[in-house]
Amino acid sequence: MTRAALLQFTASDDPAQNVQTLRGMVRESVAQGAELVCTPEVSNCVSASRARQLEVLRHEAEDPMLAAMRDEAAGAGIWLSLGSIAVKTGDADGRFANRSLLIGPDGGIRARYDKIHMFDVEVSETETYRESAGYRPGDRAVLAETPLGRIGLTICYDVRFPHLYRALAQAGAEILLVPSAFSPVTGAAHWETLLRARAIETGCYVLAAAQTGRHAATEGRVRETWGHSLAVDPWGAVIADAGTAAGICIVDLDMAEVAQARRRVPSLAHDRPYEGPA
Repeated sequence: MTRAALLQFTASDDPAQNVQTLRGMVRESVAQGAELVCTPEVSNCVSASRARQLEVLRHEAEDPMLAAMRDEAAGAGIWLSLGSIAVKTGDADGRFANRSLLIGPDGGIRARYDKIHMFDVEVSETETYRESAGYRPGDRAVLAETPLGRIGLTICYDVRFPHLYRALAQAGAEILLVPSAFSPVTGAAHWETLLRARAIETGCYVLAAAQTGRHAATEGRVRETWGHSLAVDPWGAVIADAGTAAGICIVDLDMAEVAQARRRVPSLAHDRPYEGPA
């Protein structure tokens, strides 16, 4: 049995403040027996201002959130999924990376994943996102071998692309991480359904730590996120829902349930070739 903690909070546009918030939450999670701690997407900074991002964001090697979480993981001897941080890349076009990092119990970085699918959508007339304007997409799926199980790394909007999750599961993933900062509109309509579908299709545990609430106003615009960090078992049942309040959601994972779900419905082994539509 593995005990996991999903951390749900409302990140500001001040990385130092967010570091302090998460330090306390990680330590509380460890006190509750967590062996795997998961933080949300863009844990280090939520801001719609490019100027603010350029001011406070750092390259990976200099990021204070990453340094702090490596210290916490090593001090407690836990696995820690830094769901994602926004980091500078040095690319000529100045775009950042939305990067997930899996940290081992020695504080070492065991896996890196840059978000592949960019959230370029018009949710409504007043809610539009162009993630690709500020972030460069990744191009590689990432699976990490750990004593807790094989962990597939994804981020937020990736959840709408089931082929990524199928590929991770067929490569051996048993736990799928979906750290997020979901829109309230799409969250209400699609969040739980998408996460349950990814679990059902793959026979994996799905752990989705999420941002929640109203974030700092940027240039007159207030960013809101859906919350409802979820844990879904390999049969598709929601085993934890954090609601909308900031806090820690503790869940126990029985990896035998992964094998059981896949024995009952072995669809991962049932792919067949077919011709595309005319």
